[in-house]
Amino acid sequence: MTTRRDHDDRARGGTKERLYLYDTTLRDGQQTHGVQFSTREKLTLAAALDLLGVDHIEGGWPGANPTDSAFFDARPETRATLAAFGMTRRAGRSVENDDLLAAVLNAGTPAVCLVGKTHSGQVAQALGITADENLAAIRDSIAHVVRNGREALFDAEHFFDGYRLDPDHALACCHAALDAGARWVVLCDTNGGTLPAEIALVVREVIAAGIPGERLGIHAHDDTGSAVANALAAVDAGARQIQGTLNGLGERCGNASLTTLIPTLLLKEPYASRFETGVDRAALAGLTRTSRMLDDILNRVPLRQAPYVGASAFAHKAGLHASAILKDPATYEHVPPEAVGNSRVIPMSNQAGQSNLRRRLAEAGLAPAPDDPALARILETVKLREDQGYSYDTAQASFELLAQAELGQMPRFFEVERYRVTVERRRSREGRVVSVSEAVVVVLVDGEKRLSVSESLDGEGQDRGPVNALARALMKDLGQYSKRLADMRLVDFKVRITQGGTDAVTRVVIDSEDEQGRRWATVGVSANIVDASFEALLDAIRWKLLHDSSGPSGPAPAEGSRALRQEPADDGA
Repeated sequence: MTTRRDHDDRARGGTKERLYLYDTTLRDGQQTHGVQFSTREKLTLAAALDLLGVDHIEGGWPGANPTDSAFFDARPETRATLAAFGMTRRAGRSVENDDLLAAVLNAGTPAVCLVGKTHSGQVAQALGITADENLAAIRDSIAHVVRNGREALFDAEHFFDGYRLDPDHALACCHAALDAGARWVVLCDTNGGTLPAEIALVVREVIAAGIPGERLGIHAHDDTGSAVANALAAVDAGARQIQGTLNGLGERCGNASLTTLIPTLLLKEPYASRFETGVDRAALAGLTRTSRMLDDILNRVPLRQAPYVGASAFAHKAGLHASAILKDPATYEHVPPEAVGNSRVIPMSNQAGQSNLRRRLAEAGLAPAPDDPALARILETVKLREDQGYSYDTAQASFELLAQAELGQMPRFFEVERYRVTVERRRSREGRVVSVSEAVVVVLVDGEKRLSVSESLDGEGQDRGPVNALARALMKDLGQYSKRLADMRLVDFKVRITQGGTDAVTRVVIDSEDEQGRRWATVGVSANIVDASFEALLDAIRWKLLHDSSGPSGPAPAEGSRALRQEPADDGA
């Protein structure tokens, strides 16, 4: 039986078609609400994008803001083609006398991308010029870029809306750019409202009208949640360049996410067999790390449900799913998690069964006998505590400590005998209302009772909250354990009220990491938000000490023992 793919492979002589990736994170990503890259951050991201293997890196709009201008002044050496972004010449000016166009060319990048309107209604209303004047501006500007020895790209702004209204003018704009020497004509779904079926139809019609697919790109926005699907639809129809951003950053709802598109193109059919990109399998294995590096730069929590790279992308909570995963991971995983640098997670929760439990214990290096009565106790304890407000599917480290205790394998590192926190609200000398917390912690460590006191003020005199004060006091004098905890920091702090009313129960989940690249989550529950936070902090410390191979590991295991933890950032409690 001859398949369509067999026919396509023979037609291409068994070789793959080249598909080009154009990253706009440094420009479109900066248009995201609440995002503002520094020059140093843009340089860091450019290096990561280059390592990933994209073909073009759009650095920004020279002259539009100091950060973009500084980036091009210090532009990095990259394998990828660096591009500057700008707009076609303004009405009434020649290309030689347009200072905005000159600034883009003066950035000295090998490639220049110019945006121009292709929507005849906006040409008349927004620009106030005729259709012919708009075509001349596109033609003159692209030709000017080419004469200066640069690769020229034309972003056809509002193309799909413009094509719907006036296809003749929209196509004429593309032909004007192509005839002037543009390497790429990029069809932009600027409003993000076009759906995949129409994208595919229009792209085919554009190619039929004389714009070659190997010169055609797609720039999709995610306002209907279809940006990735739209980009793939354009590729299916013949376009051979995709523009997008890491993690789907971008204005409004964002742009097509290269973090989703790249693994789809490399791992999913028919794209994996038909196309090749500048990204190889080794680079793909670093995708999760690159995605989370971007979130770290933005100081925001990674989206757990993000395709391929999210913390929950390969998490299997239901007992039936976990049982199948043990036998064949492909039953509930469409690609191997390690292919994108992610990892499989079998959470523990009140839906857990024996399959989840055995798999999770094995991942933690625990191998109790199948008939060990502790297994039933662990399951029962998990279900009972989740009924009280705990959540172990989002706090794997706390689950591991619970299991260690039930198995009688949890070392007694040290104990907290008591703690106290006071919060004072007062006026400063400048008349500002300020607050400051003071914490006192008494611990038993190395056979001694030790008392430590700390305030919540940082080096600049800013209040960092009562939990921060507690952590500082806790970490002041832990004897043999202090050095082992020095590289630990808090990277996220989540508070959830699990019951309403004045007697509400508070759940706190914190994420911690260390210099070894390990990241773990712990949970605490209490009617008191500070106590819930402290419980989660203690679990984080215990997990760190349990997994740190350097230094003494503490006395013999003691069931139910409790240890402590460090705290860094502003807790806001």
